[in-house]
Amino acid sequence: MADLGNILLYFLFPISVFTTLTAIAAGISKRKGLYLAAQRGAYATMGVTTLSVITLIYLLVTSDFSIEYVASNTNQALPLFYKIVALWAGHNGSLLLWTWIITIFIAIVAFQNRHKNNDLMPYVLATIAGTITFFAVLNIFIANPFDTLYMDLGDKLQEYTVPDGRGLNPLLQHPAMIIHPPILFIGYVGSVVPFAFAIAALLTGKLGSGWIRSVRRWALTTWGFLSAGIILGGKWAYVELGWGGYWAWDPVENASLLPWLTATAYLHSVMIQERKGMLKVWNMTLVIATYLLSVFGTFLTRSGIVSSVHAFANSGLGPLFAIFLTSSAIFSLALLLYRKKDLKAEQEMQSLVSRESGFLFNNLLFLLATIAVLWGTLFPVISELVTGDQITVGPPWFNNIMIPIGLALLLLTGVGPLLAWRHTSLESMKKSFGIPILSSILFTVVLFALGVRDGWALGSFAISFFVLWTIVVEFVKGAQVRRKNSGENYLKALYMLSRKNTRRYGGYIIHIGMVVLFVGFTGNAFNSETRAEVDEGDVFSLGPYEFTVQEIRHEENDNYSAEALVLNMTKNGRLISTLEPEKRYYFASEQPSTEVDIHSTFREDVYVVLSGMSNDGERVIVQVYRNPFVKLVWIGAFVLVFGTLFAMVPNLRETKGGNR
Repeated sequence: MADLGNILLYFLFPISVFTTLTAIAAGISKRKGLYLAAQRGAYATMGVTTLSVITLIYLLVTSDFSIEYVASNTNQALPLFYKIVALWAGHNGSLLLWTWIITIFIAIVAFQNRHKNNDLMPYVLATIAGTITFFAVLNIFIANPFDTLYMDLGDKLQEYTVPDGRGLNPLLQHPAMIIHPPILFIGYVGSVVPFAFAIAALLTGKLGSGWIRSVRRWALTTWGFLSAGIILGGKWAYVELGWGGYWAWDPVENASLLPWLTATAYLHSVMIQERKGMLKVWNMTLVIATYLLSVFGTFLTRSGIVSSVHAFANSGLGPLFAIFLTSSAIFSLALLLYRKKDLKAEQEMQSLVSRESGFLFNNLLFLLATIAVLWGTLFPVISELVTGDQITVGPPWFNNIMIPIGLALLLLTGVGPLLAWRHTSLESMKKSFGIPILSSILFTVVLFALGVRDGWALGSFAISFFVLWTIVVEFVKGAQVRRKNSGENYLKALYMLSRKNTRRYGGYIIHIGMVVLFVGFTGNAFNSETRAEVDEGDVFSLGPYEFTVQEIRHEENDNYSAEALVLNMTKNGRLISTLEPEKRYYFASEQPSTEVDIHSTFREDVYVVLSGMSNDGERVIVQVYRNPFVKLVWIGAFVLVFGTLFAMVPNLRETKGGNR
């Protein structure tokens, strides 16, 4: 089966090269036959890669330990679904998954546009197929997941099979890891489609709104998957790493945030281009930047230049990724500069107090956030190059920079809908902003009276209240007008209002999700924790909770051994929960793992970690955290994803007209 996998990968390279060259020839010559051949090449890349993925999954499931990748990432005792997850657990397999997703996307794009965008599509296919060619080279020659194990006998190499594998990394043996990497990869890889259309528009000079309409849902889909992938990664870190948090400004975490920031900026600013014909150069730059930052994230993960729990070991791919990233950037920016004169704005900004200016300030803040995160992420590398010492930029630095930027962005989320296009009069501003501002001030006073003293927390709660107020008012006013005109009941009027403009109201739902997320993030200002060395029968407390050690026990199965701690958590003498954190040791991989236990309510999480043994070996060390509002982070993420899906649903008028 490994030979079949290799053969399939070797087929992928010439097919992707053929597709790239044929598509370019079709674009230059305008010959339909060449374009059809490029289309078929796109479908063939997906078919070949799909079969190679199926082959690798078969090798993983059947535990073929003659294959280096299988032996490195699975073992006999590993549960079946984790053997399948091992497809993306290691470096070579995850790169194959990456390639597979790209080939799926090129096939979908080719099929979607088989009867339209005839001028653009040859270059769209060429751009995506060129990317596939690069990844095919990596899969075949540098990171081949079908490589067999060899034993060095001095004068020759001999294939051999190990009796059992090293097992899956314990950190990856969690349900979130079943879906987190593929979802994040789809978000990363999806950026190639808007990028390909942008490059095609620049090459052909077709710089109107056609290419934007073609990538509208692709851009939103990419953003949605990136958002979901980032949140799922935070959930995994929260329940698996045992440090009490979900975001540590880790370099690889930051790498996923960077394209999310530029993609979010694009989704806002592209509305100005569609409505006013402005920001054309800027939107093109954002599309290109999102793609380049996605490639940069892959480079960061696999180059070994940064230290991260999320990163793979130094794989030797760093130089090739650097060359690909640099050449892509030079080619894209050269094209953009060449076409700059054709991307002039059709209208000028008429007022700083307008919806257009609101979007502009929004984008400037996203740009500032991107620069800050990029600088903080690369600073250790830069400092080592300059001084020879690697100086790490920690969470306090990122928080000091990003909290005010984030709150300013959240504020603009509420301000934007209240501003008029072109110009907002003073009278209109008084009418629109008066009640929301006064209500937010009153809300802040109430919070202060209740004991909230942290300045940033008060600011976050006040802005969140303001934004939520403005969004709810948008729904209420719209539904009231529709109800008056149509005679529908209130709920139907609200539904029909939203379905008539899913993009607008889906955006509002996304903004509600962001408000809920920010309230969840603000809970970090009130975190507390305690650490104790305990034995059976010991009692310790944190806040209003008292913890009694009921039992310390040892467990063992074929996969791992574990030390488990049983704690009764009480409040005012009443049993609230029994928590059982563990410290595991996995036999195959010879690695430890921390399994936390969490009592979660709407108000707060009580998060318990069994850290290890005391120095004398007689007692266990337990760490307990109180994390307010964490559940709101996961609820906000759900609302955000729902809003994204709703925004992609065709409007009712589109459905009736058959124009999707």
